[in-house]
Amino acid sequence: MWKEILAIFNKDTLLDQAYKKSYEMLDITYQMYQEARSSLREREDNKLAEHIYGQDIAVNKFEREVRRKVLSHLAVSGTTDLYSGLVLVSIIIDVERIGDYTKNIIEIAQNHPPRLHGGLYEEDLLKVENAVEDVFIRVREIFEKAEAKKASQLLEEYQWINKLCDQHAIDYLNERDKTISSGDAVALSLYFRFLKRINSHLRNIATSVVNPFDKIGFYRRKDDIKSKR
Repeated sequence: MWKEILAIFNKDTLLDQAYKKSYEMLDITYQMYQEARSSLREREDNKLAEHIYGQDIAVNKFEREVRRKVLSHLAVSGTTDLYSGLVLVSIIIDVERIGDYTKNIIEIAQNHPPRLHGGLYEEDLLKVENAVEDVFIRVREIFEKAEAKKASQLLEEYQWINKLCDQHAIDYLNERDKTISSGDAVALSLYFRFLKRINSHLRNIATSVVNPFDKIGFYRRKDDIKSKR
């Protein structure tokens, strides 16, 4: 289905312009993620904060622009491209939410000036951070090229991310790591939660390539449909 939708987007229309804006939104949120991660985990200051807020404003502006272009296109074309427009609007909602969660990570950094270390679970935290970065890169390509097979592979390969994030968020809340302060535990629990949400919204975008509209945000595993929210 996505290849047919992509063929519509490749025409010189308002819908195609909106589709290209969604690329820009994904690129900006990826950059936001990298910078937010750096601010929290590698820097002793939060000088990146204002820059991130500016990027978030740009993402929100793009979301409104995409909605306007989709609505204007559908007002002229009627129901012909309705499905494509609905899918695109669904996707940009996920992209905008990714921007919000990266902003939340910056807010942790602002209130936790020292570099944040994962304590006993540092190795797992690095593993999750690197995996989320890889998901960003691969989802961008999957979305642009309508790579349904690669989307399915990605959804299967990284099922563990959300489970591990949930596990360690609870571990910190239950004070299972006695080597860190209570402030670090709160920051880490929130950070794992935000990483999970970013990953979930990226997965939603990947499902748009392999699933019909009513199942975007879910993924197929064997004969079952399981939510990844």
